[in-house]
Amino acid sequence: RFQQVQSMMCDLMEWRSQLLSGTLPKDELKELKQKVTSKIDYGNKILELDLIVRDEDGNILDPDKTSVISLFHAHEKATNKITERIKEEMSKDQPDYALYSWVSSSPTHSLYVFVRNFVCRIGEDAELFMSLYDPQKATIISENYLVRWGSRGFPMEIDMLNNLKVVFTDLGNKDLSRDKIYLVCQIVRVGKMDLKDSNSRKYTQGLRRPFGVAGNGCL
Repeated sequence: RFQQVQSMMCDLMEWRSQLLSGTLPKDELKELKQKVTSKIDYGNKILELDLIVRDEDGNILDPDKTSVISLFHAHEKATNKITERIKEEMSKDQPDYALYSWVSSSPTHSLYVFVRNFVCRIGEDAELFMSLYDPQKATIISENYLVRWGSRGFPMEIDMLNNLKVVFTDLGNKDLSRDKIYLVCQIVRVGKMDLKDSNSRKYTQGLRRPFGVAGNGCL
């Protein structure tokens, strides 16, 4: 029982550090919160503590604002979910594996990116959005790093010249075990509707138009 609680506390501490980092996308943040509440409810059950009922977002239901029938259904749903979880855990023969898994996966990894130059014939200002991309799942797995590039071939913030650096943090072993991770740069042109327009009366300034995308395998 001690080893069970110990492994769960290790998981909760790791997930807590990820929540406090503030670097997770909104969908992953919601998914992680659900994992945390599920782990807490499971731990309360095996320790024979009171069952806490929650809504779909993981918030504790207020008995003063929730009807008796709704509370009953929430209790029933939570009990069934925890019962299924216990059956899954009992089917696994892993006395020390959970702790070993946490120890081996708890260190997080980071990817350091230094943008030295951007070479692309646009003729107008551009916004560069850099992010990490999983091609197998066709999804972006990080926040975007924004660089505003001027039409003259320099960063919009000239003070940032040779100082455009970003660190993609909290990459765990799960991320490193992906088949491939690409560093993707999405290019957005900021300016005229059509690059061929020459008469200022025929176009509007400041329009954001997709211009291109580039990628390179990084992990």
